Amino acid sequence: MTAGTFEFGEFELDCERFELRRKGIPLRLERQPMELLILLASSDGRLVARAEIAQLLWPSEVFVDTEHGINTAVRKIRHALREDPESPRFLQTVTGKGYRFIGVTPKPEPIPLPGETTQPEAFIPQPVVPTHTPAWPHRLWISVSVSAVILTGIAAFGAHSVRGHPTRQPITSIAVLPLDNLSGDPSQNYLADGMTDELTTMLAKDSNLRIISRTSVMQFKGAHRPLPEIARQLGVDGILEGSLARTGDNLHMTVQLIYAPTDTHLWAESYNRGPDDTVNIPQDAARSIAAVTHSTATSTATRPRYINPAAHDAYLRGNFLWYSGNNPDSGKYFLQATQLEPDYALAWAGLSSYYGAGAMDSYLDPRQALPLSVAAAQKAVELDPSLPEGHVAFAAAKYWITDWNLDAALNEANRAIELDPKHALAFHLRSKLLIQQNRYQEGIEMERRAMEIDPFANPWAMAYAYLTARHFDDAITDAKQRVEAHPDPILWFILSEAYRGKHMDKESEQALEKALVLWNNPTVESIHQAFERGGHKAVLHWYIDEYKAESQKRYVSPYQFASIYAQLGDKPQAFAYLDECLRQHAPPILDIQSDTSFDSLHTDPHYRAIVQTIGFPPAY
Repeated sequence: MTAGTFEFGEFELDCERFELRRKGIPLRLERQPMELLILLASSDGRLVARAEIAQLLWPSEVFVDTEHGINTAVRKIRHALREDPESPRFLQTVTGKGYRFIGVTPKPEPIPLPGETTQPEAFIPQPVVPTHTPAWPHRLWISVSVSAVILTGIAAFGAHSVRGHPTRQPITSIAVLPLDNLSGDPSQNYLADGMTDELTTMLAKDSNLRIISRTSVMQFKGAHRPLPEIARQLGVDGILEGSLARTGDNLHMTVQLIYAPTDTHLWAESYNRGPDDTVNIPQDAARSIAAVTHSTATSTATRPRYINPAAHDAYLRGNFLWYSGNNPDSGKYFLQATQLEPDYALAWAGLSSYYGAGAMDSYLDPRQALPLSVAAAQKAVELDPSLPEGHVAFAAAKYWITDWNLDAALNEANRAIELDPKHALAFHLRSKLLIQQNRYQEGIEMERRAMEIDPFANPWAMAYAYLTARHFDDAITDAKQRVEAHPDPILWFILSEAYRGKHMDKESEQALEKALVLWNNPTVESIHQAFERGGHKAVLHWYIDEYKAESQKRYVSPYQFASIYAQLGDKPQAFAYLDECLRQHAPPILDIQSDTSFDSLHTDPHYRAIVQTIGFPPAY
């Protein structure tokens, strides 16, 4: 076998080192596929017969199914090379004969240039240590967080199918129920949830079906209820359910499609995969489902890239913690995923969200975390411009963190929507950006579209949009309706703010206390006593004392003080802290016009100067 190095496209094959690289990054390829790739690359474009391949890969005295073995090796090569067998760039199949490798050239030895140096790749350090978890949520910093789903997979192989009759029923919509974790190990719940997310995403991408969002379906996790009943509540005619079990490095997953109106089994398939193949299961299943429901989408997108299995696992762990509300612990796994797979764009988007949310929610030092959030978002977009999550993260970073550029952020949000018209978070982000421009009615309509796509991702968002537009009655009505089914503390907090906007101080205080109880906040009794002593103003003075004491131990945003002093009518103090926000480039100040706390200041020249400095249109 020829030793040397060959180049083809963005790939490099180093025969001596037995290594395949893409843009300088080594790729994982098992021994037999690697041996076959070296044989093909060094064959100078000639047709390599299947008999020659069999002789190379298996000794003559060993009995194996060589046909299946060759097919598997070829598929793994195509996987590593991101190649579509229908439109091959490098590996051509000559039916019944063998394979021909094209587009390869030997790589000449490099000629060193005098004084030539290699610049090291930019480094993003470890997450900063959380300094504090806020105990007094006086003002809720409603920030953007990026949910992610992985774009992985190639054509199915190694699956053992149990198929029902082809469907005659008109499946038009599917809900992917959370996969059951049959591993007997609760620590594997992240894997079951992660594979559910990816299967949901791939179905939305590879089919024309209406796919119910993750958050809408997760409410049925562990619920033992009749499938037709679940389908009626979600408004779908198809239910996909299944289970997952990991044994060592191997993964077994079974899924089945049910036509819900008649509870009829339509299709089922069982997948048994090794560690290198698990990332492919969601797309393999999605394509099979699209085929059986006759709903295959026409897509010009390139085939998803190979993901290091360990990096994929770390990303799933981070995403599981993020969706579980354990944001501070998610960062180390997003970071680990980027370290294991430096060109893993989705992991960089997740890491950006971790840093940004940590800075906004004060469990990370914003002076350290905000620049890291920007760098990670930019990295995600550079690595994969077609990734909606990257553009959402970059929009948030450019606006809230760097140059406060509303137009640039809107362009990024619009790009995310172009790439994925079903991306609820992109619509939510666009709504918030429109509201920041005082385009309240447009923002409300955009939030309504986000809620139609995914009503459970941010159940408080519609009420919040009404609140920022000063439609207090609409905010109260919406929040009350939703809080009955979903007792989210943020909904109670928005109710508190809406009641305060209507000068209903007692109702506002009661709603705030309910929010604090749901947050397990220990200050609820102190706040209640302060209100009993002197009403809303006494509560505001209590907050000032607490923030001043807390600021001796950790960073407290000057915006929090400005908000309180504005409500108290102390303009000099409010403006002093707002000016400090400008000096610090503190992200919360971007809520200044949507925040009802500052309504009494809108006509003041000092306030208008601050708004002009930020770049907002004048307040009404």
